[in-house]
Amino acid sequence: MAKSPPKLSRPTNPTLKKPSDHKQRTTMSVSSLYSPKLSVFLLALCVSLFTLYHIQSLHAPPSSPPWSTMNYWERVANCTQELKPTVEKLRQAVTFLPLKDLRYADKALQGHTWFMSSMNDTHEEGEVQYQQFPSEPSKGRLLCFKGKDTRDGSWNSYALAWPEALPINAKLLKGLTFVSYNHYDYGNIWHGLSATASFVAWHIRNGCESPNRWILYHWGELRFTMALWLRILAEATYGGAPYIERFEGIDDGQPVCFEKAVVMRHNEGGMSRNRRVETYDLMRCRARMFCNVSLEGRIAEVNKQGLPVIGMTLLLRTGARSFKNESAVIGILEKECAKIDGCRLMVAYSSNLTFCEQVKLMSLTDILATPHGAQLTNLFLMDRNSSVMEFFPKGWLELAGVGQYVFHWLASWSGMRHQGTWRDPDGDECPYGEDGRRCMSIYKNGKIGFNETELTEWTKNVLNEEKLKKLEDAAANKIDASTSICACG
Repeated sequence: MAKSPPKLSRPTNPTLKKPSDHKQRTTMSVSSLYSPKLSVFLLALCVSLFTLYHIQSLHAPPSSPPWSTMNYWERVANCTQELKPTVEKLRQAVTFLPLKDLRYADKALQGHTWFMSSMNDTHEEGEVQYQQFPSEPSKGRLLCFKGKDTRDGSWNSYALAWPEALPINAKLLKGLTFVSYNHYDYGNIWHGLSATASFVAWHIRNGCESPNRWILYHWGELRFTMALWLRILAEATYGGAPYIERFEGIDDGQPVCFEKAVVMRHNEGGMSRNRRVETYDLMRCRARMFCNVSLEGRIAEVNKQGLPVIGMTLLLRTGARSFKNESAVIGILEKECAKIDGCRLMVAYSSNLTFCEQVKLMSLTDILATPHGAQLTNLFLMDRNSSVMEFFPKGWLELAGVGQYVFHWLASWSGMRHQGTWRDPDGDECPYGEDGRRCMSIYKNGKIGFNETELTEWTKNVLNEEKLKKLEDAAANKIDASTSICACG
């Protein structure tokens, strides 16, 4: 019985293109970038107007002598000067609105309407919902932000501005910016992944373009960190470590505009199952490449008798939602695994494993058994069609709401099979009667017991089903994993 997989080094994936180092990014003021560009734009506009007028005048009887060259360019210069006040008015007319619209505070989860509430998403059937700037819906305007508040999103604001008429004193950030809205947090790997996976779907559909920077928001408040697991997954997926924008050197009231920006605020909402599976395929494949883990798939591994190896992993937790009697649970799984030729049980604590060690462990896993918790996020790193067994403490079924099904959903989205749950009927009593919210605060972090008869039968059924599937796949020489799914576009 292996306690954990061997430690792996984490070399940078040489096959993926890395974005340029953030130290090389250029931020330019409006005065330094757009004054010459604006002059050229206005001059070209005036020349075009006068040229069209001059061509039209050739078809009409002359009423005055033709313009001299000097007179022509004088009129062009006058036109340019006349248009400058219009551009200045457009700059001054840029209107900033609160990122967090308090009018929708009581329905923030209904479409995340309180974040950039005036904007609608682009959504094609079965695709991710997003906003992109500049674009046709934005009529070519760029996205601009103002404010760096980390406690109240209503003090941070956004606006749209024409590229030739950015707000006064604005800074332009070059390259692609990913703007992520998260109703929860980026420290929990499940909540962080659910908020950022949608960018991978956009990445696949847009020529594998990778971001120069990330901007993270929680309720409109700036956040500057991701869980290490999530950061490394992003590095593996996009070919470079994510740079999280902190707006250093920018005053609180100074506008910042983005040459190109993509905003996500609905997680994977709107995506078809096929599109989600494609997204998780790419992340799985690139994580394995990043960690130098084989892409051949589990079917390639057989025992001495030539039978497919079945990897069963018990991923343990400490503290909240851990097992009351770990050794008893391990004993039951060991006993049932020993009855299946080729079965191998691995026991590990996710908190003791690096990112690449978790990737390695999941690549060896056909059946993942673990309590409900963030460590279950690793399930998408198994081969497609692998199995998940989930354990809950007392009280969750009645009081936890739909959130208790998130890993059931993730299993479906990533092409896995959720094989049901064990819900402990025993646990601490709630002293608050029918007050579900206060009772859930007790049950949320409860420990999980077991029933030997039920756990034995459940484990046996899942193992036998996995054995049949393995034999069928081996006979058909079916291997899902390949380097082709690491490509996108």
